[in-house]
Parts: sequence; structure tokens; C-alpha cells
Amino acid sequence: MFEPIVRVSQTGREGTHAMISGFFRLLLAALMAFAAAAPASAEWYEASSDHFVIYADDREGDIRIFAENLERYHSAIAGLTGRTVEKPSPSNRVTIFVVGGQRDMRALTGGNRYVGGFYIPRAGASRAFVQEIRNQKGYPHFSTIVLLHEYAHHFFISSSRFPLPRWLSEGSAEFFAAASFNNDGSLLIGRAAQHRGPELLLADPVHVRELLDPALYEKQRGKGYDAFYGKSWLLYHFLTFNPDRKGQLEQYQVNLFNGMAPLAAGEAAFGDLDALERQLGAYLRAKTMMTFVLPPGKLSTGSTIALRKLPAGEAAMMPLVIRSQRGVNDKEAAEILVEARAVAAKYPDDPGVLAALAEAEYDAGNDAEAIAAADKAIAADPSRTNAYVQKGFALFRRAREAEDKRAAYGEAMQPFQALNAVENDHPLPLIHYYRSYAERGAVPPEGARAALERASQLAPFDQALQINTAVMLVREGKIDLARDYLAPLAANPHGGPLAGRAKALSEILAKAPAGAKIDAESLLAGEAGEAEEADGAEDPDAGPEPAA
Repeated sequence: MFEPIVRVSQTGREGTHAMISGFFRLLLAALMAFAAAAPASAEWYEASSDHFVIYADDREGDIRIFAENLERYHSAIAGLTGRTVEKPSPSNRVTIFVVGGQRDMRALTGGNRYVGGFYIPRAGASRAFVQEIRNQKGYPHFSTIVLLHEYAHHFFISSSRFPLPRWLSEGSAEFFAAASFNNDGSLLIGRAAQHRGPELLLADPVHVRELLDPALYEKQRGKGYDAFYGKSWLLYHFLTFNPDRKGQLEQYQVNLFNGMAPLAAGEAAFGDLDALERQLGAYLRAKTMMTFVLPPGKLSTGSTIALRKLPAGEAAMMPLVIRSQRGVNDKEAAEILVEARAVAAKYPDDPGVLAALAEAEYDAGNDAEAIAAADKAIAADPSRTNAYVQKGFALFRRAREAEDKRAAYGEAMQPFQALNAVENDHPLPLIHYYRSYAERGAVPPEGARAALERASQLAPFDQALQINTAVMLVREGKIDLARDYLAPLAANPHGGPLAGRAKALSEILAKAPAGAKIDAESLLAGEAGEAEEADGAEDPDAGPEPAA
């Protein structure tokens, strides 16, 4: 952890009204930029750094700056929180696709005009989708804010298994996402969250007591849009910078770690919550707010930023890759395959094209064709990891229908074994080693069980993987460890149905007496287990299938 410079934020000098004004200035600037958008340059690049891979149809210099800023952002979170994240293997980095303008994002999201960007956490295949690169001075573009917000979640989940309360999870992500990148390499963290100004002024209010007590929040919650996110940011910002509150946020987390109920933990750390609520109101109306100023000498851009201009074939395939990586249904898969085959016919020897073709063939249900395309890609370039993955997926799907399942799954493991030799800490070979036993009804040996657990450690952000590992641990009688794997997901505000399943499993395990043996098969046959098995098992990119 380092000591940053703290200064008064000029962004927040007029309090909430400046935040509102800033919001509309941002909106106007975005509309003007959209109206004046230049045609695509058709110069696709890949930028590779320690924690990110970026694909963008943009200028080389802008992509490099974007990659450097993201690495500085990672460094800033690590420095301010004192947390560390193990450097990911190449395929386990966050891959960012720069999809284009607002219309392109809307098309990618099925017509949703309110999405500025989104993030999909998957073992060995975490993907983020943003609009154009905006290395703008001052307050970041909203699409960039979304990326920074989601990467903050990714960082916190990767650095600790301790589950954060929803308000703290969202408040900290909003705090770090309100960042500005300066030309000299310095970084501002903790600016007034202008994008939350309208919410704090106009949306249904949320009392600090409701932030701290999830049950009370759900009871009081109306059907309209409320200020939960904005109020969470405000509380986190206040507790971070108010000198009279120094140490209280840390004490609150210690209270939670020691098992105190959420509201009691807050009351013990913060005191009179009505007094805190009044102070937050005054803080929001204040003419100034504090900001961390991180000088360039305190930040790191990682070991290296490598840029590669995509060859013509791979560049032509990239719009199809983006659609495929977003996730497809049968109709979309069939449409993409027609276009992918057309590109491959024009560039039959490009390994990037062939690897993408293998994925398109697999998505369309063509296992033999996927395997053939993957083999050609690997022969042309043995470092193309996605070719091994798609071949493995296709062989696993065929193995499920084979008569001699032991032989079929042994063959299916071969591309994953080859991938493991290329990239030792790629989580998918570890996951599929376990699945090669579980899917055919065999008892996974100790090495396979250890492999699944290691994959979960490498990809703690993969929700289905955490549930499957927890179920495996229950089978082994490791109830407390299973609960540790479920806890972050059960508390994840973005977890959706999987978070509900993790919570249901956690509640079942919590009722077990100390040292009790739980019948894992009965657990799987119950409501929580059925919910787990109902998750989209046919999409390997979504995580491993249930090990039932």
C-alpha cells in the first residue's frame, strides 16, 4: 500500500448541482461525438498487457494509451487497498472488445439502448465489451466508467474470498470507477461520481440504515428506481476521506468477518446511524470533495505492452468473433457460420481465421468441422490457444454420446493436455480433467479433484465453477471449505440466479452440525442441486457443467 496525495476535487466544488450539470455536459459531448463519428479505420490491433487483452479497430497510439491506463488503474486499486492479485495466465486475463459506437453496442445487446458496456466473467474467457476508446481528459466517458466499475469487481473478487456486502461492493466499484487519467501518467481516484448525480437528486432515497441492512432495504424498496448505487458511493467516499471516521470502514469489515449481523456491524463501527445519515446529506451538498492524486512514479503499467496489427483475414473475422464471444443462440450461430466460412474461404491459411472458424463450427453444432478447423489452426500456429479449446469442446460433446466413454473422454482430453503444455495455468484443462471423469460417471481421482479446486482459485470470478467446486468439496466432507467457495457468490449483487443457488446451498450447509457428514447426492437431488444443474450446461464458455 502507498500513501497517495489527497487534494480537493474541483469536479465536486458545487456539490450535487455540479454533478447534475456535469452529467448533462457529458451527455451532450457524447451526442456530439456520436454525430461526428468518423468511418471505421479497418486497422484492427491487439494490445496485450499483464492483466488485459484489447481488440480495437482504432489508432495504434490510442490503443497503447488505453492499455497503459488500464494497467495504471489496476496498480491504483492494488496500491490504495493493499490487496494483490496473482498475475493471470495469458488466457485468464480480461479480454476487452472495442465494438464501436452506440449503435454497434445496441446491436450487440439485442437492441438495448441503455447499455454502455458489459462484462462476462468466465474461467479462461472473461470478456468485456465497450464502445469506442475514449482517452479523454477529465471525467471518463460512460462506457469507460462501466469498464472500470466491472474491473473493480473483478479485482476484489480475485483478491479475496471474503464476501462484501452489496453496498460496499457497489460503493467501492463506483468510487474507483470515477477516475481520470492524466497525460503525465498520474491518476485521479475517488472523484465526485457525476454519473450518479441525477440519481442522488431525483431517485427514491435510500437511508444509510437500509444500505447496511439488506432485509430492511428489500422491505422498504419500492418499484421505482432508487438511489442505492449513488448512496453506496457517497457512504464509501465519506468514510474514506472524513478524518473523524478514519478506521471505521475497516472496523466494519472486521465486525462482519467476526460474524456480527450486518446492521449491528454497522452500528458498532459507525455509531448513531441517523447522525451518519445527516452527515451524508451535508457531505453531498458540500462545495468541495477530496480526491486521491496518484503520481506516475507510484503506478505501474506492467512488464510490457505489446501491440500486434491483425492481418487482413483476422481483422475481417473480428466482428464475427465479437458476436460469437458475446454468446449466441442457434439462429445467431447459423448466421455467423455462413459469414465465417466466407472469410475462411478467402484466407484459408490464416491461423486466427481458422481458430475463429472452429468456434463458429462448434457453436453451430458441427463437431467434425470444428475439429478439422482447429487442427489446421494448430498446425499453422501452435500458440493459438482457442483452437485447442474449441477442439476439446467438440470432442467432449461427441464423448457424451459415445458407447466407449472411457476411450472417448481420454481422446477428448488430448487437446486440453496439449493446451496445458502451452499454458500451464489455463483453467480450462484443469476443469475438463475433472469433467472427463465426472461426465462419464467415474469417481474423479485426487489429482482431478485438486485440478478443479486449482481452477477455482485461478478463476474465482467464474460463478458456475465456484458452485461446482463447492459441491465437489461437500462430497469430500469439506463443508467449511465448501461454504468459503460459496460465500462470495452468495453475496454477489450481480450474481443473478447463480447467486441465489449459492445462497440456497450455503443455507443448507449452515444448518449442518459441526463435523456432520452431508449426503452430497441428496443435496444435489434437492431444490438447490436441481437449480445448479439447470444452468446452461450446453454453453462451455459459461463455465463447467455440474459434476453430478
